[in-house]
Amino acid sequence: MKARRFVYGMAALFLAFASSAWADQKPYDKTQFEQNVAEGKPTIVYLHATWCPTCRVQQPIVDRLSKDPQLKQVTIFVADFDKETALRKSLRISEQSTFVVFKQGHEVARSTGQTQEPAIRDTFDKAL
Repeated sequence: MKARRFVYGMAALFLAFASSAWADQKPYDKTQFEQNVAEGKPTIVYLHATWCPTCRVQQPIVDRLSKDPQLKQVTIFVADFDKETALRKSLRISEQSTFVVFKQGHEVARSTGQTQEPAIRDTFDKAL
């Protein structure tokens, strides 16, 4: 019984530590996004659509990259392409599967339709 509690405790500790080393991937929230950019925090907006085949290829890559400790300070906002029309207009985005990268309050990179992990990684690294 004590051994089981110890194992569960160690697993919880590991998960808590590991999750703190991951990039923060969250649903798009206008207020939070604007605050991150205004504060100069490394921020990525990912315009995603559930019906988009390119987005379905990108999502596992985004999930893997968000677990990279080097990107732990980056916030990735996942925005619904069909619902976030104001965001699309403000960022002049016409296609889903688009990443827009901000660093120190300014857009520094964008990528649309990219499905190769090294290229997406290169785009994400520009936030650092």
